[in-house]
Amino acid sequence: MTMTEFIFPVRVYYEDTDVAGVVYYANYLRFIERGRTEWLRTIGVDQTLLFEQELAFVVTEVNIKYINAARFNAMMEVVTTVQPAGKASMLFKQHIRDKENKEHIYCRAEVKAACIDMKSLKPKPLPKILVKELMSE
Repeated sequence: MTMTEFIFPVRVYYEDTDVAGVVYYANYLRFIERGRTEWLRTIGVDQTLLFEQELAFVVTEVNIKYINAARFNAMMEVVTTVQPAGKASMLFKQHIRDKENKEHIYCRAEVKAACIDMKSLKPKPLPKILVKELMSE
């Protein structure tokens, strides 16, 4: 199955950096979270509607490798591909790269996210729209 890449642009703001003027390591997690959220929005999944159905996504695993430091005002792209990882979970393979020099990678991450029932916090099957999207890629 070929995974389609979803690309989300990000600019590094002053608030994203540390005292040395480079992106604070935890902010890369924020950037990749935005990439996953925007991918959902792009395929027509409204998380507000999921919340109304008492469904939510939780991150169950993260593996991230920092490769190069990004600096203030850098234009980057969060590249996301996704695949099913089970009946209730998805595996996101993501990396952040320079917008102009696409070979310049800032970090790579794999994130496993599970769909849960918000009341019981137990796994629930992925919504049908997600299953359809994951099977069509």
